[in-house]
Amino acid sequence: MLSKQAKKTLRKLANDYPAIVQIGKDGLSVNIMDSLDVSLEAHELVKCKCLKTSPIDAREAAIECASNTHSEVIHIIGHTFVLYRKSKENKLGIKG
Repeated sequence: MLSKQAKKTLRKLANDYPAIVQIGKDGLSVNIMDSLDVSLEAHELVKCKCLKTSPIDAREAAIECASNTHSEVIHIIGHTFVLYRKSKENKLGIKG
């Protein structure tokens, strides 16, 4: 569980990030979860976007993705959400 200050810092960092993972008409598939898992290990902070054709809304997708990848939901706004999981190297240096 991250502190409020850590979440605030991560929200600031994620503001300039592009959406790496896009959830489309197929919803949350195994391939999406695998690519999200790899992205979290590589970047620690990942922005995801639910397209208009997605059968699942951003809040449901964020909760499902976070539970499947053992990450934490940092922010949900509109069709976009941000996930964080500390990697082995702790690249961002966030203390939680």
